[in-house]
Amino acid sequence: MQLVTVGTVAFDRIETPFGVAEKTVGGAATYISLAASIFLEKIGLVSVVGDDFPTAVMDDLRRRGVDLSGLEVLQGKESFFWAGRYHYDMNSRDTLETRLNVLLDLDPKLPAAYTQAPYVMLGNLDPKVQAKVLDQMAERPALVVMDTMNFWMDSALEDLKRVIQRVDILAINDAEARQLSGEHSLVKAAGKILAMGPKYLVVKKGEHGALLFGPDRVFFAPALPLEDVVDPTGAGDTFAGGFIGYLARTQDHSFDNLKRAIIVGSALASFTCEKFGIERLAEITREDIDQRVQQFVELVDFDIELVED
Repeated sequence: MQLVTVGTVAFDRIETPFGVAEKTVGGAATYISLAASIFLEKIGLVSVVGDDFPTAVMDDLRRRGVDLSGLEVLQGKESFFWAGRYHYDMNSRDTLETRLNVLLDLDPKLPAAYTQAPYVMLGNLDPKVQAKVLDQMAERPALVVMDTMNFWMDSALEDLKRVIQRVDILAINDAEARQLSGEHSLVKAAGKILAMGPKYLVVKKGEHGALLFGPDRVFFAPALPLEDVVDPTGAGDTFAGGFIGYLARTQDHSFDNLKRAIIVGSALASFTCEKFGIERLAEITREDIDQRVQQFVELVDFDIELVED
């Protein structure tokens, strides 16, 4: 197993100014696994669903190299469900409904093959669940990437900090970085968060790109301007999946290669926004990704000569 990811596998109802998806497949682990499968052949998914989750989606994940022996199916119960409405700017949204359903019963038990995985992606979940996954690894993974959110900072901060101490890379958005650190400046926030244990911090800024912070180094990657943004749900998880999938494929954890992984993750996230749910992500090819990465290269490539006095 090259990568193990834990997170939600769910249904979403999404409203945007440009359309509505009544019941589309979503969930952090779904997006992460699909994105990572572009680069990897053996991915272990750890989550829980009800018997209402479509077998066709599970079959498609298996065809893409996602092993589902870590996905528990609870008979007679419903899968996790989230409903949200996006504002016109497509950056802010309101949660309309959350039904945890089977997520209340998630107690991850890793199959033996998963415990040997060199790469682990901890999707946004209760930090106690994230810790249970790390506890079951046979040895320290080569790289652990973690996502979290403000809810856990409000309700389980000490548990969260204990997990943060055990990861290599923390990936959160700018508001979460400020809350976790108590600093408004993202540079100061990064310094405080890196002191908590991670080697690197990735700050996701949506349509404004992403920042990578390491010891005495910072890298900024823009987001690709899109003509049509249909649904940004799952873009952050897609970014994370592409990011760790690329790192697992190259097995290079240098700062320069992390920069490349940021671009790859951003390119994949841009695809997710073009259709509702996982629809666009499920149909792209490696050629599509190569072309979009080149668009990112062209977006930031420039020469400059300073005018002398």
